[in-house]
Amino acid sequence: MDRARQVTQALVDYVADARLRAGDRLPAERELMEALAVGRSTIREAIRHFQALGVIETRKGSGTYLLKPISKATIHMPLSLDTVHLRDVLLQTLEVRRGIECEAGMVAARRRTPEDLRRIEQKLDEMERVHLEKGASGPEDLAFHLAIYDATHNPLFRQLLEQMRETFERFWEHPFDRQDFARRSFPYHRTLFNAIAAQDTEAARRETLKILDVVEEDIKDMSR
Repeated sequence: MDRARQVTQALVDYVADARLRAGDRLPAERELMEALAVGRSTIREAIRHFQALGVIETRKGSGTYLLKPISKATIHMPLSLDTVHLRDVLLQTLEVRRGIECEAGMVAARRRTPEDLRRIEQKLDEMERVHLEKGASGPEDLAFHLAIYDATHNPLFRQLLEQMRETFERFWEHPFDRQDFARRSFPYHRTLFNAIAAQDTEAARRETLKILDVVEEDIKDMSR
């Protein structure tokens, strides 16, 4: 179990021991750091995790509040996939991505605001910059897709990704030690953005499928 997961579970125990209820304010960041014996970045990662799940809210100038009870059932649980066979894990994850990301792209195309478009394009520009410099992208690709999820204005999309983050992130870790994994999908991220900007839901679905089709072809090709 990685350190961030341990801290997430420790925070659950802390909230339970302190008998905090929905609406209660969590202790200050420094107090949590001392109580859990971890650094600021780790505490913030755990807080972001619960924010994504919709159980914690940070209010500027006021503090961090518990919106819903936290229990062992609330925390992120890893999906039960056979991680020994990377090819099978990636293909199984891809099936789930197709359903979620196609729908997210279509909903984002319908609901996106000018501010959403600015944020998505900012993430896309950064992804393109890194890709042109290094020939690959990782966290930048994930950030682009997260911005699309946020543009749906449906928090369940982000929450579903948070629950499946570990498995989904395998796609941004250059599977099979190939830096050029899914490189051919690169241009379709710009055309996906254009479809969302034009509020063309069918084009958004089509461009998302193009990205994922390239990913599937590369998984099958590299794992032969």
